[in-house]
Amino acid sequence: MKHFKVGLDMNDILYLGYNVLLTVMLAIFRDPVAVIFIQVVTAALSVILVYKISQMIFNRTTAIIASLFYAYSWDITLWSVYILTDSFFISLMLLTIYSLLKFYESNKNVYKIIFIATAVYMLIFRPAGIITVSFIMIYVLINLNKQTIMGFVRKYGLTLGSIVLAGILIAMIVFASNKLDPLVASLQFNAKKVLYNIYATGWLFDRASPFDHKYKPNYTIDIGNSLIISFIYHNWDNIMILYGKRTLALLGRWVFYVDLTHIRGIVKFAWNAFPVFMFLTGLVYTIRNGLSRKASIVWLTILASCVFCVIFFIDGMYRYRAPGLPFVAIVAAYGGDRIIKGAIVITKKYAGKLLWNKQKYSL
Repeated sequence: MKHFKVGLDMNDILYLGYNVLLTVMLAIFRDPVAVIFIQVVTAALSVILVYKISQMIFNRTTAIIASLFYAYSWDITLWSVYILTDSFFISLMLLTIYSLLKFYESNKNVYKIIFIATAVYMLIFRPAGIITVSFIMIYVLINLNKQTIMGFVRKYGLTLGSIVLAGILIAMIVFASNKLDPLVASLQFNAKKVLYNIYATGWLFDRASPFDHKYKPNYTIDIGNSLIISFIYHNWDNIMILYGKRTLALLGRWVFYVDLTHIRGIVKFAWNAFPVFMFLTGLVYTIRNGLSRKASIVWLTILASCVFCVIFFIDGMYRYRAPGLPFVAIVAAYGGDRIIKGAIVITKKYAGKLLWNKQKYSL
């Protein structure tokens, strides 16, 4: 706002979309509290998108359960009261996926335009947006038939090739002129922080814990003068163990505190594991009921947030896991829907059998 200028640091360029939005809101309202209020209202209204997405992919019962899960999710509430990218990013992502599904359902161009606009905005909103949009585009490719793709390539192949080539040439010229040296330096610095402060120490979270993977890292830089490639090459075995532990840590810290030696520990485990059971039930019935292709957008979005967390870092409060939570809630809600309907079928069957036996005994 002060200089009307965008810097060349990683936090300036890769967060351009959020920085501009925040600058505009602060210029209008002059008060950070107003920004938080807008975030809270936007996050609250996004429950409508969760409901609509769930209903389009599954059914109304799933939509109601998923909406309740989203509304009472601590992470959604928590990150809507900080001036950070998370809250607006989650709402933007939900709008992007809703408009994409709505376009496939109605074939109206207005939803296509909204999808393209929001997807492009996600790319520059924060770095996680690049990964998320990439996974969303996999869903788009899944739903394209070969004839459509080949027809598009034949019609626009030369134009797209020219644009890509021009983009590569411009990027080479910009890098050769050293204009983006601050960006490259900041990217290297942040990569070094992640590798040396988290990977090298074996942390699962953003601070030391009893569950970390302790090892002696090899810091030799001898491959292409790249500290990233060299570090991964010389420590790949320990990094793979760390990846496995981080994937498990996405379920929550409770997985490291499982104690089945007494009743209290068993009850606590059952309480924490039940959402996982609902999620797995939703997964199984999604495949069983032939909804895998239709629901693949949900799985891809969850995978995008998990990949970002596991590869780069997992912070203690799971801030970067939060974008996947609405979609985890949708799958778990479908599992809940199947459990409820299964219980109703069993109850009716048992009640009918009981009634039949009672009538038979009376006769």
